[in-house]
Amino acid sequence: MRWALVKVCLAVTAMVVVAFAVPLGLVVKEMARDRAFSDAERQAATIGPTLSITTDRAQLEKAVLTTEPGAAGRMAVHIPATGEPDGVEVDIGHGHATREELETVRVSGRAAITEVTGGSVLLQPTAVGPEGIAVVEVFVPQDAVSHGVTTAWLMLAGVGVALIVGSVAVADRLGVRMVEPARRLAGAAHDLGEGRLGTRVPEEGPDELRSAAVAFNSMADQVVQLLANERELAADLSHRLRTPLTVLRLNAASLGEGPAAEQTRAAVEQLEREVDTIIRTAREQRPQTQPGGPGAGCDASEVIRERMDFWSALAEDEGREVRLAGVDRTVRIPVARPELAAALDALLGNVFRHTPEGTAFAVDVHHSGDAVIVLVSDAGGGIADPKAALARGGARDAVGSTGLGLDIVRRVAESTGGDVRIGRSVLGGTEVRVWIGLDGQRPRGGGRGHRVGRQRRRRGVGRANL
Repeated sequence: MRWALVKVCLAVTAMVVVAFAVPLGLVVKEMARDRAFSDAERQAATIGPTLSITTDRAQLEKAVLTTEPGAAGRMAVHIPATGEPDGVEVDIGHGHATREELETVRVSGRAAITEVTGGSVLLQPTAVGPEGIAVVEVFVPQDAVSHGVTTAWLMLAGVGVALIVGSVAVADRLGVRMVEPARRLAGAAHDLGEGRLGTRVPEEGPDELRSAAVAFNSMADQVVQLLANERELAADLSHRLRTPLTVLRLNAASLGEGPAAEQTRAAVEQLEREVDTIIRTAREQRPQTQPGGPGAGCDASEVIRERMDFWSALAEDEGREVRLAGVDRTVRIPVARPELAAALDALLGNVFRHTPEGTAFAVDVHHSGDAVIVLVSDAGGGIADPKAALARGGARDAVGSTGLGLDIVRRVAESTGGDVRIGRSVLGGTEVRVWIGLDGQRPRGGGRGHRVGRQRRRRGVGRANL
């Protein structure tokens, strides 16, 4: 593209230079010729007054020698015989024209220019009496006719070459300015196609290429976002397998002893490891995404009652006491039903996985007008470092944990402007507070959720009796 632009510019500039330089060169040549013959006419006119006064040879020779062409031997005067007393034609100076040419000028009475050897002659008729016509001849050599033409043509050629070189240089710079951004854009597209997702294009160059770079960078960001969402979806779906796996593990634990029971438990453990591997492989740092689209939402009370029915059966098998409160009325939240169910399963699954059998737990739902707070508490040993557990991927190194469960819960909360907090429950173990905003406003300092917790404690809503 760059060289094509240079070639086009070279061709156009050359055509323009030729179109102007050739006619201008011809004009210069014609001007030089006109200048030479105009000077010859002026020199011939200087003899006219002398011829009108006298035809004496000596005086005419003296007058001819006083002129520039006469002194150089390039002027002649031809006086007809009728103007002489003896009837003989007088020729003064060295003439170049023939008798026929001189006679033609006398008859026509008009000046004429005749080509001769070595140049041209100007024949100027002048009256020398009532009937006689003398002819003044001025020889103009060829070098006088073309004087300065060669220099002018060289200057025109130099200007033309300079214009061509300058235009090619400018076209080359413009080509570089256009080609380099296009080349970078093509290279970035190739790199992105090979999987280098961090490739971006500098947004510079002409407006069109700058717009293309902006569009490419936006597309690359969307590709990264889509891939992150796909990995996130794969990790989330894999994590949702943990719930039925927990049921399988609990059922396998109650099978007692025997080869079949051991094989079942080993298969469940292997399946759990495979699921963990899938989650860890798919998990990467990923942008926050909205769990539901515009208008997506569900009744939090209904979803929580449904999931608690499922987990209560497992809790009964393990001898866990369960308490559920605050789900006696409809509570609409801007979270899709599957996402809320996955978040609750993640929290309750953690209770079953990380607390011993017989450990009580409770789920409380509070509605404060602009937010819904879900509290999941247990009577286990608690979490030694809540801050590290809330850090993205902070629990990844724990035994049997991928660190993704709380990520799912946090994403659901943060998509509504809320957050997740971990503290000490009144049961003595861990309390996970999920703040779900109803108006898109983020909590300020976590005060709202803490006030609810303190009010609940002051009202004596404890779980020690579970």
